[in-house]
Amino acid sequence: MLTITKPEPNRVDIDLSGKIDADEMARGLDELLELSQDVNAGTMLYRITSFAFPDFGALAVEMARMPKLFGLLGRFDRCAVVTDAAWIKTAAEVEGALFPGIDIKGFDLGEEHSAEAWLKTGIA
Repeated sequence: MLTITKPEPNRVDIDLSGKIDADEMARGLDELLELSQDVNAGTMLYRITSFAFPDFGALAVEMARMPKLFGLLGRFDRCAVVTDAAWIKTAAEVEGALFPGIDIKGFDLGEEHSAEAWLKTGIA
């Protein structure tokens, strides 16, 4: 399941759980791109639970949209990744070090309140 919501004008939330196919990936990424169009200095809460690698079709969909997705990075200042997998949390923080202009911080699933606070203040 991939769900994209916009709870505040300058915030986008992504919920990813389980395995997703090409159709769900296309719908989710298109929705992410649409909801992020008017975001400036925004924040993102990315919840990842029960992660399973997407199928090949879903990966192809993501690769086709990669240039537009990279363009989104400049719209967000902070991204909190809340997950039940330690390796995803670590990977998110490594990505944060690779992309200038956006702070990415990983949080355990039970730390969503801390993630929310960090998105607002930049202090964990």
